[in-house]
Amino acid sequence: MTRTIEQLIIENEALHSRLVETEEVLEAIRVGEVDAIIVPGRKGEQVYTISSAETPYRTFVEEMDEGAVTLSGEGLVIYCNQRFSELVNEPIERVIGSYFKRFIVPNDRSKFEKLLPRKEQNNNNILTISLVNSLYLKLSFHLLPAYLQGDNCILVATDITELKREEKKLRELSLLLEQKLDVIKQLRMRLIEKKIDSDIEIKKLKNSNKKLAQKIDMHKQVESDLKLKLRHKKKTL
Repeated sequence: MTRTIEQLIIENEALHSRLVETEEVLEAIRVGEVDAIIVPGRKGEQVYTISSAETPYRTFVEEMDEGAVTLSGEGLVIYCNQRFSELVNEPIERVIGSYFKRFIVPNDRSKFEKLLPRKEQNNNNILTISLVNSLYLKLSFHLLPAYLQGDNCILVATDITELKREEKKLRELSLLLEQKLDVIKQLRMRLIEKKIDSDIEIKKLKNSNKKLAQKIDMHKQVESDLKLKLRHKKKTL
């Protein structure tokens, strides 16, 4: 059927509007204002990430010094970087698909599991745990937005083994210092007791010396009186 001029004008305006919209999207992608686009298809809308935006983040996660893990709500490891694989001393293919708690010592597993049911958005939690390979990790939990991964969360693991060892050394040193202080206190008390005993003995000696001096003076007085009597007796003879 031959289209009328009005139909052509309407069709032209629609095409022009789609062209402007497409140019705006392309410009946004070009300047980095979007990281992904949604494209309608036969199977519904599909999300396509922009590789230029995704690659730097993926490279950063893979090269960072901390372990990075994506966990399901049940604690299943969906993804981990190379650093976390090194921390647990297992290959990535064995880590992914396993439950995170198997790397944790039994005594710390309950603390870890208590954090998993929490679904509050923007609620970050920090936990210190010990691994079965004797390393200590500080775990930082970050819930992902619901539109991205449902109830999954990102876990950042920092190795604090050396810090824990230093803390242990400080505790042992503090305990040793306390023990030495107790010994010094006991010695000081003994010295004080000995000084008290010494002061008592000195006081006794002073009293004894005083009495002895008094007796000496009495004997001298008696001797002097006897001498006077002898002289007087000689004169009378």
